[in-house]
Amino acid sequence: MQRVKAVLKARHSFQRLGILSHQRCLSAQPNYALYDDFEDQVLVEGRAKSRAAILNRPSALNALTASMAARLKRLYESWEENPDIGFVLMKGNGRAFCSGVDTVALHRLLNEGKVYECKRFFETLYKFVYLQGTYLKPHVAIFDGITMGCGGGISLPGMFRLVTDKTVFSHPETQLGFHPDAGASFYLSRLPGYLGEYLALTGDKLNGVEMIACGLATHYCLNARLAWIEERLGNLMNDDPAVIDSSLAQYGDLVYPDRSSILRRIDTIDKCFSHDTVEEIIDSLENEAAGAYDDWCKTVLRKMKEASPLSLKVTLRSIREGRFQSLDQCLAREYRISLAWISKSVSNDFTEGVRARLVDKDFAPKWYPASLEEVSKDMVEYYFTPLGELEPELVLPTSLREPYI
Repeated sequence: MQRVKAVLKARHSFQRLGILSHQRCLSAQPNYALYDDFEDQVLVEGRAKSRAAILNRPSALNALTASMAARLKRLYESWEENPDIGFVLMKGNGRAFCSGVDTVALHRLLNEGKVYECKRFFETLYKFVYLQGTYLKPHVAIFDGITMGCGGGISLPGMFRLVTDKTVFSHPETQLGFHPDAGASFYLSRLPGYLGEYLALTGDKLNGVEMIACGLATHYCLNARLAWIEERLGNLMNDDPAVIDSSLAQYGDLVYPDRSSILRRIDTIDKCFSHDTVEEIIDSLENEAAGAYDDWCKTVLRKMKEASPLSLKVTLRSIREGRFQSLDQCLAREYRISLAWISKSVSNDFTEGVRARLVDKDFAPKWYPASLEEVSKDMVEYYFTPLGELEPELVLPTSLREPYI
């Protein structure tokens, strides 16, 4: 407790924590020259009336790097201003759309003391998410494969979201000692009932059919027909959203969740995950497990008990606050939370979670605090505390681009 209070008093001196770099460039703009050698990580296809951005790190499941986020932001800004481009498409190369942030790269930077570079990455990423969420032209995202973490944030705010029979969507951040970010607290909190809390706290997966059913996706097609849809979109000379919608639907399928779908348990999810605290959610799940005839509740409990206790509490509060906030407000809050994680001021759980699951792969993270009971209110509050004078808040162009409510 004393440690957290001391940290709260020191919030205004981020310089000592490494958040502020003595090598800060005098320009307020990112140094894009650093990213020029990485343009092949985001490829561009020119089409009759559109452009396509292709995430191109298939060996890393298209995990997003700082250079990719910066390039996407530059491309989308230029395409929005180009009157010859009617709409924009995003897809991934290989078996993934985007597996989220390249957390291994962030882990390496943090271990090298390059906290400022991590901070700039989150700033660029969140600004791109806001650009995507307020984009003036129709946008088509093709989720054909693995879509995790910020893979949703960089695409779900767009107008059209096409999923396939190969789509797998999840938010596993609490298993890594982090939190669902890049706008996740905005769109997860708007899912039916308390499905968003369930997905955020457990990291459970949805398939393409389930994404259609809960509203995360707008269109569904079989992977075998995807090339036909892309060809039709590429030949369009019209940027009318109704025409794009009909083109996506032409080879689509009418689908319903099967009997094993998690959506069939929505009543139980609402009953358990509607509680105010993580402890109450776990108690409710344990009560359900005691009278259940299957192992679903036990599996959910196991997933939550494997996650960082601090991450669980921070995540639950973040999703709950997101229910009543606009996209820009969600991103601003998530930015504070992310900077608090990478500062390691309260806990080292983020770097420890990445080490245990993605670097050393011993799958035995040593969380701090180690239990929910040890997570104090002051610890959680730190992640939501406004930044100090030496560390600016996330600035988004809300006066120029109206945010979603």
